[in-house]
Amino acid sequence: MKIKRGFIYLADLNPKIGTEPGKVRPVLVLQTNLLNNIHPSTIVCPLTTKVEKKANYLLVHSWLNSYKAARGTEGRKYP
Repeated sequence: MKIKRGFIYLADLNPKIGTEPGKVRPVLVLQTNLLNNIHPSTIVCPLTTKVEKKANYLLVHSWLNSYKAARGTEGRKYP
């Protein structure tokens, strides 16, 4: 599979680390395509529909035809 920056993919986020989700979630790819083509892992940001009032989010419209929220502090590298 060719991973592209700015695209949304479903990813298995196991194992769970801290308060991060440990299940299959939509993720937004943050890492540059130059690294995506040659590196075994990718930096992504999990997306959610559960938004807290006091947190800062970036709203994105996904191919799932719904709005998701990405919290910038939850970016993580996945192999």
